[in-house]
Amino acid sequence: MENYSKARTVERPSVCPFSGLPADTPQIRVKDGSKIRNLLRFALSRMEAKPRHLVFTASGKSVSKAITCAEIVKRRLKGLHQLTRLLYGTVDETWEPLEPDAGLDSLTVSRNLPSIWILLSREPLDGSQPGYQAPGRYDALWAQSSISETSREQRRCRTS
Repeated sequence: MENYSKARTVERPSVCPFSGLPADTPQIRVKDGSKIRNLLRFALSRMEAKPRHLVFTASGKSVSKAITCAEIVKRRLKGLHQLTRLLYGTVDETWEPLEPDAGLDSLTVSRNLPSIWILLSREPLDGSQPGYQAPGRYDALWAQSSISETSREQRRCRTS
């Protein structure tokens, strides 16, 4: 590839997989350079305005950042239902030869780029769909973890 330079990149993102959402549903596109505090401020301000749904979407390297944002929003606003979809978008890269007289042709490379769509909803969603997560009680999870840790510590003290 040392004889080529990248001429252009065209991204064909995946289409929203959630049908039947209202047109005013906030959709937050998470990018690689997005700051989590800015994304959270925007998401929480939109959810205070009492919309029923919120969608986070990301592709490539920013998928983990979108997951983090959705989990933080679920922690701050209890009782949210979640539906997650994993899709692929396509990126077409066109490479032109550095020396046109060398007899080299232009190259077009297509790559599949993973993307995620996370729907958070105040209303119950269809629990039979793959990727559904019901609202949970996080304090019960932490209490159980703390109890098991304490009992492990007590057993360790008795045996030594």
